Amino acid sequence: MPTLSFKDRVVSVALTRARELGFTTVSCASTGNLANSTAAIAAYAGLDCCVFIPSDLEAGKVLGTLIYGPTVMSVQGNYDQVNRLCSEVANTHGWGFVNINLRPYYSEGSKTLGYEVIEQLGWQLPDHVVAPLASGSLFTKIYKGFREFVEVGLVDDKPVRFSGAQAEGCSPIAQAFKEGRDFISPVKPNTVAKSLAIGNPADGVYAVDLARKTNGNIESVTDAEIIDAIKLLAETEGIFTETAGGTTIATLKKLVEAGKIDPDETTVVYITGNGLKTQEAVQGYIGEPLTIEPKLDSFERALERSRTLDRLEWQQVLV
Repeated sequence: MPTLSFKDRVVSVALTRARELGFTTVSCASTGNLANSTAAIAAYAGLDCCVFIPSDLEAGKVLGTLIYGPTVMSVQGNYDQVNRLCSEVANTHGWGFVNINLRPYYSEGSKTLGYEVIEQLGWQLPDHVVAPLASGSLFTKIYKGFREFVEVGLVDDKPVRFSGAQAEGCSPIAQAFKEGRDFISPVKPNTVAKSLAIGNPADGVYAVDLARKTNGNIESVTDAEIIDAIKLLAETEGIFTETAGGTTIATLKKLVEAGKIDPDETTVVYITGNGLKTQEAVQGYIGEPLTIEPKLDSFERALERSRTLDRLEWQQVLV
C-alpha cells in the first residue's frame, strides 16, 4: 500500500483498465485516501490526473495528494456534493473517474482483501469479519472474494458472518439495518471519521443485505469511542490507524461487550488506513513529550513525574 490505505488496490485495477480503454486523464471524488491513491498511481502510469475532495479534509491527506503533482479541486461541500459534481464532469469531459464510470473495475480491487485473508489463515475462511462502511463497496467485495475462492475450489465453504462499522455522525447504513429497512435514507455527515463520511452510500443496501443474510451486525460508534479505539489498537498491537480503523475497532469492542462475537471464533478485523493521515483526530488526547535538560538529575525528576502521572491515571481507571 504505497499511499498507506487499501485504496491503492482498487485504484491499481481501475487505472490499469483505464489505460486499456484509452483514457488519458483520470480522476475521482474522494474523502482523501482515494485521492492519494489515484494521484500516485496516475503518476506512475503516466496519466494526467485531476481529483476532487471536500474542502475540510485532514492536512495529511491533502499533502499526500499534492505531492504527486495532480490538479486538486477542493470543493466547498461534503463528499456527496463532490460526487454529484464529478458525475457532471465525467459526462462533460470524458475523463476516467475511478469511482464513477470506472467503478465496476475499481470495486473489483477490494476482492484482494478477501483473497489475502484466506491465504494468511492457511487457506481457510474466517468465522466473522468486521469491516468499515463508507460506500459499502469494500464490505460486499470482501464477501465476493471469499465466494470466488470457494467456487474455484481453493477453500472449503462455511458460513462467515459480516459485521459493519460506521461513525454515529454518518451512519445511514447502520440506521437502515437497525430499523429493518431495505433502503438508505441519506444523511449529512458530521464526524471525525472523514474517510467514512459518505451520507448517500452507493452500495449501502447491499451492505445491509449482506449483514442480514450472514447473521452479522452493523453498528455505529461515537467520535470519542473512535479516538479511544485508535489509542487502544496502538497501545495493544503497535498499529497506528486512521479514524476508519478506529471506527472498526470501536465497533469490534462494542460487539464483543454485547456478546455478539464468540471468543472462540476466528474474527478478522480490517484496518484500512494509516494513522499518520489523520493526526488531527488524536492531537490533545495522547499527551506530550517530557522536556528535560541534558543532565541525569533532570531525567530522574522527569521519570518520577511520569511514573506519578501513570499511577494517578490507573487510580482514575480503577475508580
